[in-house]
Amino acid sequence: MEPGLIWVLAGLLLLLAELILPGIFLLWVGLAAIGTGLVQLAVVTTFAMDATCFLVLLGAGIWLSLTLRRGRPPPAAQVNAPGAGLIGRSGILLPVERYGLRVRIGDSDWPARLPRDMRVPEGPVQVRVEAVDGTTLIVKPE
Repeated sequence: MEPGLIWVLAGLLLLLAELILPGIFLLWVGLAAIGTGLVQLAVVTTFAMDATCFLVLLGAGIWLSLTLRRGRPPPAAQVNAPGAGLIGRSGILLPVERYGLRVRIGDSDWPARLPRDMRVPEGPVQVRVEAVDGTTLIVKPE
């Protein structure tokens, strides 16, 4: 069997392993092995040239992945947090019930409280969400 085909086969097996195992590192090793095999099929090379080609391709792949990753902004800290999309939204403060204050935003009712220095206004009042404490919304009248 041609040594170049062995490199390509090993690279394909590494790419298959990448699908099974978590992570992304085997992707670059597999692509470097496939690239080395294609170079070896095109040009007659020595073992030292094969090893150098493999290491250069592997280094280039890792450098490329780090460069692409550096350009992306970090993920938002509030992903899937209950209040991630609620701060700044308007709602209606519902009359006081036995469970405490509640505010209706869209089609959902949320437990709410006013800042410590405010009293509960009478009747339904338009409020704006200022902050979130757990699942309790901190609201101020508009």
